[in-house]
Amino acid sequence: MIAIDTNVLIYAVDTSETEKSRKAVELLDGLVAAGESIILPWHVAAEFLACLRKWINAKRISWSDADAYLARFVGPLPLVTPTPRILSLSLNVSQRYSLSHWDSMLIAACLEAEATRLYTEDLDPGMTYDAVQVINPFVP
Repeated sequence: MIAIDTNVLIYAVDTSETEKSRKAVELLDGLVAAGESIILPWHVAAEFLACLRKWINAKRISWSDADAYLARFVGPLPLVTPTPRILSLSLNVSQRYSLSHWDSMLIAACLEAEATRLYTEDLDPGMTYDAVQVINPFVP
């Protein structure tokens, strides 16, 4: 099982970051083509939507663009919603690894969903938090 962080989704649609956009799209297409099971923590979907709303307000994309991006990148993926266990895991992970609130929530959601890999640029690449290995798809 694999988890995707917000930055991967944002780069997949961000035309101003051509190299990262290419890598994000290749990663997502490659994971789907390989038949990998991908999960999306709920706050990743919410952060992605918040970014799309900012772009709408800045007239960078249209409402229909945002809807299409949600349908393509969020719609097909199962969301991992917060549970009391995720909240408790988050607190524990935060304490043991000195992670921020949202980073520990991300790791806890991965642990709850039994994801063993997390694609993100926000945590230390190669680091393993319990059973979750962090992979930064944007570094060579």
